[in-house]
Amino acid sequence: MAKDAKSNKDIKNKKHFFKDFKAELKKVIWPTPKQLANKTLAVVIIVLITAVIVFVLDVVFDLLNEKGINRLKSNIKNKIVVENTVNNDENTIENDTDVNSVDNESSVENVQ
Repeated sequence: MAKDAKSNKDIKNKKHFFKDFKAELKKVIWPTPKQLANKTLAVVIIVLITAVIVFVLDVVFDLLNEKGINRLKSNIKNKIVVENTVNNDENTIENDTDVNSVDNESSVENVQ
């Protein structure tokens, strides 16, 4: 008997739900075809304008990024080349000094 009461209650709740649903749909103010077309057109135009703005910004930032990265790469390469040149010059000077000191010591020993 408890099952029958429960199933009757469920059926009443479903009927009540659909009645309420139908009542709410009657309260909806549906747009006319002209209003629907105007609002749809407005949405499409706004979406297109936004897409164009995003595209332009993407292209501009991409170009700036590309040029900026290329400039950084060239600056880094130049800095590395300069540092390597300076280090090579310092190593050459140190090697020359070492060779000269060895030559001087040898010549001093030869003289004695």
